[in-house]
Amino acid sequence: MKIDRIELRQINLPFISPFQTAGGIEESSNSIIVKVTSGGVSGWGESSVSRDPHYIEETTSTVLSIQKEVLAPLIMKKKITNPGDITEILKNVRGNRFAISGLESAVWDLWCKTKKQNLSKYIGGKKERVPVGVSIGIQKNERELISLCDNYLREGYRRIKIKIKPGWDIIPLKSIRERWHDIMLQVDGNCAYSYKGISVLESFDKFNLLMIEQPFSYDDLLYHSVLQRRIKTPVCLDESIVSEGKAAEALIMDACRVINIKPGRVGGILNAVIIHHLCRKNKIPVWCGGMLETGIGRAINVCLASLPGFTLPGDISANSRYFKRDIVMNPFKLNADGTLTVPTIPGHGAIVDERYLNKVTINKIIIK
Repeated sequence: MKIDRIELRQINLPFISPFQTAGGIEESSNSIIVKVTSGGVSGWGESSVSRDPHYIEETTSTVLSIQKEVLAPLIMKKKITNPGDITEILKNVRGNRFAISGLESAVWDLWCKTKKQNLSKYIGGKKERVPVGVSIGIQKNERELISLCDNYLREGYRRIKIKIKPGWDIIPLKSIRERWHDIMLQVDGNCAYSYKGISVLESFDKFNLLMIEQPFSYDDLLYHSVLQRRIKTPVCLDESIVSEGKAAEALIMDACRVINIKPGRVGGILNAVIIHHLCRKNKIPVWCGGMLETGIGRAINVCLASLPGFTLPGDISANSRYFKRDIVMNPFKLNADGTLTVPTIPGHGAIVDERYLNKVTINKIIIK
């Protein structure tokens, strides 16, 4: 298979409401949507990055540039015998994992469609439905937080995750636990804490949390290891895990007891599957994190979460959690049991609404 054409689209798709983390506020999706075509068949991928480098070094502009100038030309020169070839073709490209992931996931979708294979089944997925939770950004006050939690629990979400930062941690946790004693609850620090604040993190044990996600810097495995030895609550790593090697290093150091796997952050579907296998071998539970993806990236995440090692609810959520209207014609809906149904059609399952996609596209590049 050879790629005939690649389309790169920068979009501006408004969120229902702004999403605030310790790193900043997101008001819309600025993803790069990738379409690859071979022999009249097309596959879709997504690089779910922001305009600012809050979560990772990459941004919308850097992803678009590297895909156009470097990645697309490399891919179009080669014959592809299976989706894993993309990792080999791009092996000398350092970093730029979100940029690589967008193209790689589009090739996976294309290849599976040409072979009439479903992505979930092809990578070893076993589940027909995957349990999901909801992620709640930093709120103005506890009243608004409790109201949101109540709404999402009524909708059927199995787990609540709240974003925290120094000064917004103990009070919201107290408020939630006073209202709900037993719900599945976790927190995400998004690298906002320093080792000086470790005593605050140690106090989280009393809140019976599912996990504490990435409190320290993305490049700081040492202090995560120290924290994990001093608390009972499992530490989860997100930003720190950019490769199989970093995952192995974290496990050797006992820097975490849970890992969040995001295809974009680790450079694509293949690397995500490899990290899943490593964690399962070492009996480390994993779950699929979210990057406020459109329905394209969401479908990829659901397929990934169908693998057997994903034993914890992910940050995938129904499309309506973020968008009044998504760029797909078959958005995910939350089932009554707090799950999303895994797609079964060829490819990753997202059916793109190209007419609406054109409306939210603010920049388009075609490479032949």
